[in-house]
Amino acid sequence: MSNAPLTNETVHRVSFLDKASLHIPILRILQADGTTYENAVLPVIDKPLADKIFDTCVFTRVLDERMLGAQRQGRISFYMTCTGEEASIIGSTAALDKDDVILAQYREHASLRYRGFSTEQFMNQMFSNEKDLGKGRQMPIHYGSRELNYQTISSPLATQIPQATGVAYGMKLQGKRNVAICYFGEGAASEGDFHAGLNMAAVLKSPVIFFCRNNGYAISTPTEEQFAGNGIASRGVGYGMHTIRVDGNDMLAVLAATQQARAYALEHNAPVLIEAMTYRLGAHSSSDDPSGYRSKDEEAKWQQHDPVKRFKLWMVNKGWINEADETTLYERYREEVLAAVKVAEKLPIPKLDEIIEDVLDKPTPALKKQLKELKEHINKYPKAYPKSAGRL
Repeated sequence: MSNAPLTNETVHRVSFLDKASLHIPILRILQADGTTYENAVLPVIDKPLADKIFDTCVFTRVLDERMLGAQRQGRISFYMTCTGEEASIIGSTAALDKDDVILAQYREHASLRYRGFSTEQFMNQMFSNEKDLGKGRQMPIHYGSRELNYQTISSPLATQIPQATGVAYGMKLQGKRNVAICYFGEGAASEGDFHAGLNMAAVLKSPVIFFCRNNGYAISTPTEEQFAGNGIASRGVGYGMHTIRVDGNDMLAVLAATQQARAYALEHNAPVLIEAMTYRLGAHSSSDDPSGYRSKDEEAKWQQHDPVKRFKLWMVNKGWINEADETTLYERYREEVLAAVKVAEKLPIPKLDEIIEDVLDKPTPALKKQLKELKEHINKYPKAYPKSAGRL
């Protein structure tokens, strides 16, 4: 490895750099009215791909609407929406190969839907019933699917970032022509795992795409109270990796950036950082009230940058969709989601014995002892555990 200096420039008087020293442009292709900017270079996209992207947008909007309502009714315990961030999530997922591995934070259920996760599978997870792939061990919206190369969500913030570096490095060692993509918010970029993960990826040359959804708030903390630097993109440059900042509400810009990021990561066996500038239109979660830290005027301003509407207008301009098509799609998914809710909430929870299965190759004596004690406790207080009491 060369020990050459990082720069050949020499100065002879004190000269400091600051955040303005690094110029970071923002990629935009689509305008608010659905037309493209003059001289804009479009991503690789045809009507079938655009149809799939829009279908995923509509399903996700309906899912968010219905399941937030279900949480308010007490039917599920928790929910998080991706309303306003669909272009960042779906546009980037659409640029991937099906064998690329997704490591999400917790607002990327749209990417799972794009890959084929069924309405029933979403419901089974959120109701933690016997058909849940996670066997009821996770709280709602903590999805995972081995079949779809979507690693299970972890509640602790940013743990997926160094994990993504390792996943990508492992695929490189195996000779696979695939990347890992790691989603996180700008708030997660304040965690130590972010810095460790990016530095590891740059040094080890892992083919991973770090995708930051800079949506303005880490729960209630605005970006100006999170960092003083030039966003998250400047950190990618600081760690020596290819970096781009895009309009996260512009489906075509996100798609184009991720397509080229993937190509670069594979060609050079190296990481790429994408910072998508977007906005969380909904609350942080069903436990949050955003009126306590942002104004209705601010939200109304960002409603004008709705990523789904912008992409729809582009498709309308191309003659690929019309208002009647959109209405039909929304109605179909509202009926489908509601029907799936009614089925999933009536299914029993997993049998209690499954709580210690699949954790280790064989349950240890300690786990067996704890399970026995748990059963004894539930048997003693069955009214306190009405669902579990019937699944001993």
